[in-house]
Amino acid sequence: MPAESESGALIRASRPDELTDVLELWRESRGWTGKTDDLASLGALIERDRESLLVAELDGRIVGSLIAAWDGWRGNMYRLTVDPSCRRRGIARLLVAAGEDRLRTLGAKRLSALVWKEDGRAVRAWVSAGYEHDEGTGRFVKTLAE
Repeated sequence: MPAESESGALIRASRPDELTDVLELWRESRGWTGKTDDLASLGALIERDRESLLVAELDGRIVGSLIAAWDGWRGNMYRLTVDPSCRRRGIARLLVAAGEDRLRTLGAKRLSALVWKEDGRAVRAWVSAGYEHDEGTGRFVKTLAE
């Protein structure tokens, strides 16, 4: 599955020893992290599905990420992130294409992308990748007590 972009970024599955780097990328590029953005949650993700966390590597460092997960019914993509210093180089587009290829191979016929709707840059990235906002679907969340 490794693929290289015109920017020279290599797209591949994340290794367990890179999870701290992925979390740091999320913090730096997004300015915040969510309730499940921690080592334990990312570790559980890749323990369950080793190739679900895709990363973009450039010059030996993680500069992008995408979770492309398959639940047996639908492909879901989350946390599309590119380091601000590496944006506008096609890295996000390559991550999305790699996620789509992965999910198609697993049997997905329909994909969902979870996007923070107030992040105009993220919305534009997904729209430019051919995704449409589903006005009829709302997201409901609940954080379970530990």
